[in-house]
Amino acid sequence: MEVSLAKNHKLKINLKLILQILFPLILLTIIPLQLAKFISFKRSPKPVINTPNSFINENNQQSPQQAPPKHGSLPPTTRKCDLFAGEWVPNPEGPYYTNTSCWAIHEHQNCMKYGRPDSEFMKWRWKPDGCELPIFNPRQFFEIVRGKSLAFIGDSVARNQMQSLICLLSRVEYPYDVSYTKDEHFKRWHYNNYNFTIAMFTSTFLVKAQENDPNGPTGTGMFGLHLDEVDETWATQIDEFDYIMLSAGHWFFRPLMYYEKGSLIGCRFCQIPNVTDYTMAYGYRKAFRTAFRAILERENFKGVAYLRTFAPSHFEGGVWNEGGNCLRKKPFKSSEINLQGVDLDLYMAQLGEFKVAQKLGRQKGQRFRLIDLTQTILMRPDGHPSSYGHWPNEKVTLYNDCVHWCLPGPIDTWNDFLLEMIRSEGVLSKEDMVLHSKERKLSR
Repeated sequence: MEVSLAKNHKLKINLKLILQILFPLILLTIIPLQLAKFISFKRSPKPVINTPNSFINENNQQSPQQAPPKHGSLPPTTRKCDLFAGEWVPNPEGPYYTNTSCWAIHEHQNCMKYGRPDSEFMKWRWKPDGCELPIFNPRQFFEIVRGKSLAFIGDSVARNQMQSLICLLSRVEYPYDVSYTKDEHFKRWHYNNYNFTIAMFTSTFLVKAQENDPNGPTGTGMFGLHLDEVDETWATQIDEFDYIMLSAGHWFFRPLMYYEKGSLIGCRFCQIPNVTDYTMAYGYRKAFRTAFRAILERENFKGVAYLRTFAPSHFEGGVWNEGGNCLRKKPFKSSEINLQGVDLDLYMAQLGEFKVAQKLGRQKGQRFRLIDLTQTILMRPDGHPSSYGHWPNEKVTLYNDCVHWCLPGPIDTWNDFLLEMIRSEGVLSKEDMVLHSKERKLSR
């Protein structure tokens, strides 16, 4: 019995001794492993697609521009607020490309080339009330639109936005010109690595139009608009596109003659005896009604139709051909400027026709989306070329350009909105289904 107790006592001592030796060894093994794991985690870079330190072009060369700020890769949170109500806030990290790094900039918007002395107009971003609008992330955009296509339809301001998009995307890849024609009004660009195509269909009035008089009462030409006939140069081409961006505006300020069913029904400032003078908004509303109807009638168009609302000009001290200019150096605050006059009339005409088209689209399973930039861009009188779109000794038609936008400049933010809208399409489509269901129940 005593021998057994002695053996048990000796065994307990041996186990205690083994544990005293093993425990420190275990600690010495685990702690370095956990420490190494922690250090590795702290040092590991974030995925390139989220917060890239640089962007690489198709030739595998590092671009000199800085990457977007971190908020450019936040998940979509903007559904919690109105994207288009907010303020312009300083963005010292901008711009994200330069006039020397992007070849797509039209000469008349190349403000830095032609000697614009200030650069602060490139260092603002849009801050919606109550949420963030992410800065454009080119890699994220490419991943979303891989294998798809986008068409801009409108005037030279629409082309201005297309060029902005090409410049923003140039930090990752440059496109190839795959245009079907040499006409600069109809361009197509293709990104091979992402099988993505951008197109531009120039259609200044969106409807069938012709120049009736090269001079007209104001010396700027007088155009005849067939308000009930769409411009088929774009309307017959949209079936192949996943996204189309519709816009128009400044050409409607010219003297116009209005036709319906092939007959003259009136005009806008044509100064022709016995011809009824309609407002500018009359023709504008009818043109968008016809454009939306044409989209609704395309049975094979399965894409998303965006309306980019009217972008007001900022002439001060006179109209465009009578010494008007845009010399302000910073944005307005939302409390400092309101939409009014003819700009308000055009905006409301657009909005009214869009709402009708959107409702009809829901019934047919078509998607219409609003990119409501009018108030946002009304607050940016500082972003136009003014006289910095040409050399001082050059003779140009629009000497002080307060219609188009410098690149880089405020128009880059339009593509921030575009990316956010594309990212949110799944949510918007579900909302469409709910609204359509409610509308059907109410109509019974």
